[in-house]
Amino acid sequence: MATYFLHTLGCRANQADGFELEAELAAAGWRRTADWREAEAAVLNTCSVTAAAEAEARQWVRRLRRGRPECRVMITGCYAERAAEELKELPGVDWVAGNRDKPRLAEYLLQAYAPSCQAAGEAWQAEAPGALLQIQPRPPAAAAPAAEAERTRPTLKVQEGCSLRCSFCIIPSTRGPGRSRSREEVLARAQRLVAQGYREIVLSGINLGHWGRDLAGQPRLAELVELLLERTAAGRLRLSSIETMDWDERLIGLLAHPRVARHAHVPLQSGSDAVLRRMHRRYHPEHYAERIARIHAAAPGAAIGADVMAGFPGESEQEFEDTLRLIEALPLTYLHVFPFSARPGTAAAEALASGRWAATPEAVARRRARRLRELSARKQAAFARGWIGRKLSVITLAAAAAEETPALSDNYLKVGLRGRHAPQQMLEIVPQQWASGRLLAG
Repeated sequence: MATYFLHTLGCRANQADGFELEAELAAAGWRRTADWREAEAAVLNTCSVTAAAEAEARQWVRRLRRGRPECRVMITGCYAERAAEELKELPGVDWVAGNRDKPRLAEYLLQAYAPSCQAAGEAWQAEAPGALLQIQPRPPAAAAPAAEAERTRPTLKVQEGCSLRCSFCIIPSTRGPGRSRSREEVLARAQRLVAQGYREIVLSGINLGHWGRDLAGQPRLAELVELLLERTAAGRLRLSSIETMDWDERLIGLLAHPRVARHAHVPLQSGSDAVLRRMHRRYHPEHYAERIARIHAAAPGAAIGADVMAGFPGESEQEFEDTLRLIEALPLTYLHVFPFSARPGTAAAEALASGRWAATPEAVARRRARRLRELSARKQAAFARGWIGRKLSVITLAAAAAEETPALSDNYLKVGLRGRHAPQQMLEIVPQQWASGRLLAG
């Protein structure tokens, strides 16, 4: 039995791709190891959203080459799609397969891997560009991979690609335009996950809120969620990131359903209207604030998170202060903060190169990102402390130590349960205190 190591960088959609690859390799008899030092083959499922994410992928290649030189290395994901030729030149890389080849990764690995294989240094040839427009169904595994016991909350990707063109974003180039999995395919996959024993399923996509717009009749995401609630026994469905304009009344109302997690992640990026226009975002700050207020009213105990970018080209101190003021005023409970990173081929990178836009000094961007993270920490702590002494529904995760079991509440709070509990248990608990970034309960 061959042993492989899989490391995924980036978004939940990438995690879903990794989950499906694990299932295929497990069904073929491969064994996954969490220790790269034991692996005969390694798959790096990469991200290209920031330069830092690409640098981390290269660090992994160097680590594998130094510490496990006999390990065969495949690079896939958005970095592989964006810069295949660059990655082929890295010492220690055996294969490069972009996103368009992801549906065939297991096939490639199973066919090509052998001690006598002479493919080192070669890259898989990407298929014709049109192949990127299709999502190829993967064969279901008979059972979940053993490693999935560690994950507890599998990600089900229902949508791929993005047809929006935000000026900073490389995703339309690396993932292609938006396209949706059919209702039937999503339902079948969700039913398999439930049959495998999973209690919470996370629905994800590159642009999740656009699910269905390329399908006959142009159904909306709320319709898919309702179908899954009606036709599966999933204990809980959780929605990943959804853009502001895609939170319609029907979808917002579902956050009050007892089997839908009280959790909305709504990317903001900036609270300055001028910056949003340069970003080519399709809403104004007042629209964002109005949508957050409606979500909060429909599900008062919901966690509401946002992506925020610091140091976008030309961001003035006043524009940054506009962002801080908006976030302070909203019932947001946490932030994902990203310093701006110029991505080759995007409108923002071209505007910087031509001199039409001025770069924000790196030190300024770091300072602004730090202030945003401090604000996020204050909001998160205040939200968590508000649940001390109140009932919460949690799902238990895999425990690393006998004295405490990690768990996650339906409203996205980290919880530590005293003692060891089996994973996949949905429990009602009452937290007693907040310490070290988590609520504690007996």
